[in-house]
Amino acid sequence: MPLQLNSRSVLALWLFPMQAPLMPISTEEEQWAGRLSARRSRQFRQSRGYVRHALADLWQVSALEIPLHAPPGKPPELANGWGYISFSHCEDALLVGWSRQRVGVDLERSDRPFAAELLARRYFCAHDQSALCHLRGEPLRDAVLEQWLSKEAAIKWQRGSLAADLIHWRCGVDSAFAVHEVLGHQVDVHRIHHNIWSMAVVSDLSAMSNSPMLCLV
Repeated sequence: MPLQLNSRSVLALWLFPMQAPLMPISTEEEQWAGRLSARRSRQFRQSRGYVRHALADLWQVSALEIPLHAPPGKPPELANGWGYISFSHCEDALLVGWSRQRVGVDLERSDRPFAAELLARRYFCAHDQSALCHLRGEPLRDAVLEQWLSKEAAIKWQRGSLAADLIHWRCGVDSAFAVHEVLGHQVDVHRIHHNIWSMAVVSDLSAMSNSPMLCLV
């Protein structure tokens, strides 16, 4: 069983540069990584190694003792009693989130180019499209990115899928919570901006009574 953490440690976040040296991963993870393309293998090793590194520091155990099960393409899980984990990477950074309750995180560069109006029209629910209709240019792009991050983080919290659930999550432009219009889930959304990165953290409504702790490495 894991150590008993201080009750104030409700939610912890770590932000790692993707060019950082690789950390140790399990034998099974090495086998999974070996079946991936060179680029995906590097991302896989980076994310699993730094999840283990972060949680080892949190729990004060060795990295390979962390009971992490995170095969490629599957939601990551920790053994019962060790809390919940979520992570996301963009081209140059990795965001790791841990909580006592279910958590979902998503990360993107704030300057990432994309077709904001087309993306919103294709993938967002009618409510969120309506909330964006008065925006143009850079404000529209920024708002769509914020919503996309929130929805992806919510889907990770849900353990759902982009294809099935993206259009059902409603979060508005400045809302501090998100709602799944079919399943009725309602969760907290915490948005963070740091340097060139934008992040969204989603957790149960009681988990974020205080701001998340962000550790920049």
